[in-house]
Amino acid sequence: MDLDGGAGNNKRVFNRHGTDSSKNQKVCFHWRAGKCTRFPCSFLHSEPSHPSGSAAAASSSSTANGSGAPKRFADDSRFSGSVQRRGPNFKNNHNNSWGRMGANNKVVRKTEEVCNYWVQGNCTFGDKCRFLHSWSLGEGFSMLNHLDGHQKLLSGIVLPAGMDKLFTGSKDETLRAWDANSGQCTGVINLGGEVGCMISEGLWLFVGIPNAVKAWNTQTNQEFSLSGPAGQVYAMIVGNGLLFAGSQEGILAWKFNAVTNSFEPAASLKGHTLPVVSLMVGANRLYSGSMDHSIKVWSLETLQCLQTLTEHTNVVMSLLCWDQFLLSCSLDQTIKVWVASENGNLEVTYTHNEEHGLLNLRGMHDLESKPVLLCACNDNYVRLYDLPSFSERGKIFAKQEIRAIEVGPSGLFFTGDGTGFKVWKWAEPVATT
Repeated sequence: MDLDGGAGNNKRVFNRHGTDSSKNQKVCFHWRAGKCTRFPCSFLHSEPSHPSGSAAAASSSSTANGSGAPKRFADDSRFSGSVQRRGPNFKNNHNNSWGRMGANNKVVRKTEEVCNYWVQGNCTFGDKCRFLHSWSLGEGFSMLNHLDGHQKLLSGIVLPAGMDKLFTGSKDETLRAWDANSGQCTGVINLGGEVGCMISEGLWLFVGIPNAVKAWNTQTNQEFSLSGPAGQVYAMIVGNGLLFAGSQEGILAWKFNAVTNSFEPAASLKGHTLPVVSLMVGANRLYSGSMDHSIKVWSLETLQCLQTLTEHTNVVMSLLCWDQFLLSCSLDQTIKVWVASENGNLEVTYTHNEEHGLLNLRGMHDLESKPVLLCACNDNYVRLYDLPSFSERGKIFAKQEIRAIEVGPSGLFFTGDGTGFKVWKWAEPVATT
């Protein structure tokens, strides 16, 4: 993976450290992967030094000329909302730095893997095992707890603001409530259908199941069942006073009527040719990702489709609004970063390639206020990336696919697979003197 290039330029190139292109100046590919068995090896087993001043000069040039620098959304608008759903912000001087790795970035080698025998509980090598005996790789974060109880894959984790409870939904057709302090399960509700997604907004908890959305008022315990969706509800989001739900036949919207104390149908958004599986709100726009490989941009005011984005070649699984950018991930093994052009239309400003399909994106800050992107892949890993460089910060492993990620307060975050969910926390920054 090339972390120095711009959009679409992710070729594996190792000899980038000067003008001497002779064979013995190349870094050993196998050494980079930690697997070189040749001795002596005709390639370098170290990183060659930059010629004096060349690295600084190149960095200064790329910053000064603004080549490939993303433009801001029209009227200098910023995405607003909670970190959990829409992601944190970063400074404007990072706008031209997507995929550019700085000198202080830490890189986690992707060749390190968790021991399958350790996962099954029967590794006989112990500390001498060449594979990892840990659920994570990387520095700066650690696992606090692993809670189980669901019988199938978790599809949603929600930590409503201002509450001491956490809610999880699963393919086992149940909703569970957990005490956020003790980690104990305090209640189980059988929904009669697989949970496709969950969100919270204010006092409300929304759960998507086949052919309906369940709504609970966490203060009054009122319960509503919103009918109308066809098939499984895969994604939900709240924007401009409306609740949007993506399902097999498009997007439905409801509005809460305080006079009648009920949710009333407000609109039906048609345009996708296959089920809508991801939704996001930002900059007065609704963004929808679909199994038809496209992303549609809708006006939150008129609910009209403004643009259709077709750069992905497989299902668009997750969307994230981050400052003036839209990030999208797909089973086509890419994350795309979008920004508005001068005419207001979104364009790809950077493409990050993975070796596996991507399932979910979440953004947060660590305890040093550094922006971090959490990316769940269908190889049972979550990759953690510093932004905007996309240098790898760490990995989280699981026995099964991680479909649910949630961000909590005080550096907490959660990952859920078929065995339950894990609680993680960023470490306090080390004080310097």
